[in-house]
This record gives sequence, structure tokens and C-alpha cells, in this order.
Amino acid sequence: MQYLKQPLIAETASTRLMVHKWQAGDFQSLEDFVAEEVPVAMIYNGISHAVMLATPQDLEDFALGFSLAEGILSSQKELYEIEVVKQASGIELRMEIASERFSQLKVRRRSMTGRTGCGLCGAESLEQALRLPESVNISKEVFAKDAVLKVLKSAVSQQVLQAQTGATHACFWVESSGVIAMVREDVGRHNALDKLLGAKAKKEVEAGFVLTTSRASYEMVQKVAVAGVSMLVAISAPTGLAIRVAEQCGVTLVGFARSEHFVVYTHPERLH
Repeated sequence: MQYLKQPLIAETASTRLMVHKWQAGDFQSLEDFVAEEVPVAMIYNGISHAVMLATPQDLEDFALGFSLAEGILSSQKELYEIEVVKQASGIELRMEIASERFSQLKVRRRSMTGRTGCGLCGAESLEQALRLPESVNISKEVFAKDAVLKVLKSAVSQQVLQAQTGATHACFWVESSGVIAMVREDVGRHNALDKLLGAKAKKEVEAGFVLTTSRASYEMVQKVAVAGVSMLVAISAPTGLAIRVAEQCGVTLVGFARSEHFVVYTHPERLH
């Protein structure tokens, strides 16, 4: 088939190809776009730490957001340089970080040696699996309910990659007024959030909240809590663990968000 003749690793967020659509009792040949995902290696001071499957766009935002959310860095200032290096088998994000942070990362990596994977970003025990922030500095801002409803009506039009491919998630930084300040898309919801938080860390933005087109899992709540974000709005459902973590961390968690209604699971006092 035609698309198998292309290079295995893509360099763009989407690829155009010819497909055969079965409709009304017949095949039709037509042009389509598919979202791309490639292996992306997070490399710190020459040492590979993790490989993620991600859409190959906004990769510098991804590197910073992932590093902050995973506690590898505590601030953008500890990231000195990022080099995006394309390889035959994927993309390397080569980062130079502060020596103190790299020493802490090496200790963390030694504790991972020889373990069997538990699927939770390097955890080797149940205690490490739930890596709640040791301390959080959650914004005290409150929001109007109308701001949530307003952004839900405009979010779809700003999902460019989703409109093209139908295969991606998006995360939005929403100002208190309900206006979208920035959006990041990816095939993975966690990646989209990391990209957004990385972009936010690099640029001064007005106070606001995060909207995600996915469900609200524990990891999503953990990431916004580490970033000090006070509210996470999801168009789908939260998990029970996500609700309990949000309650403990002081994050307002909203689920089943639609253009006319939503459900508040934790800290409803932040909405008026």
C-alpha cells in the first residue's frame, strides 16, 4: 500500500495519504490526513531517561513540561539548553540541566535498575506510584461559572490537528474571562498537558485554568497540582483516585463539561 512506502518515522504532526473508503456499496479513493506519533527520548546531560510516543510538534514545550511535571526540574531556570535531534528511529530531546538536579535524577535512576515495570513513570513501589506533590502552591483565584461555559463553546474551533485527523487530544490554557490563551495538541492526553504546561512556564500568561478534551485521570490532576494550577476542567469523566488527589491538593476538578452544563467534584467554592 502507498503509505507503507513512506519513512517509518514522521517529521510532521500529520501525514496526507490516499485511502479507500467503503460507502454505499462501493470503494471510493480519497485523500485523508492521519495524526503522527513517534518515539521521543528524554535525554538529560547525555543520559536517556524515558521514551515517550508523542506527536512531533511543540517538542521543546514537551521537554520542559514533562521535566517539571515529573519533578526532574523545579523551575524553567534549571533547564539550560534543549536540542531537538532527529534520528532514523525517532527524536531525541537532548537537555542540559542543573548539576544538582542531574545528581538527583541519577539517584532516582539507580533505584529503578533491575525493576519490572509498574507503568507509573519509574515507580518501583506502591508508595512511589502515587507521587503526590510534597508541597503545592495552588492559586487562590476564583472563577465565574460562565467562563467555563464560554470556553467550551469556542474550544472545538481551535483544535486544528483534531479537525484534520480526528485522532488527537487538546489541552487549553484558559484565562479567567473564558478566553483561550494557548492550546497544545497530541495523540496522548498526558503529552498534550505536558506541552501546555511547558509553554505556560516559558511565557507569562494571565491567571486561569486548564481545559482538557480527555478524561481526568490521577496523572492529569497530579501534573496541574505540581504546576500550581487551581482548576482542571475535563470534557469526560474523572476517576475516583483523581477526585481524591484533587481534594487533597486543593484543585477544583470539573468533569463532563459541556456547553450547557458541567459537574464539580472538588472545591466548588472556587466557582461562583
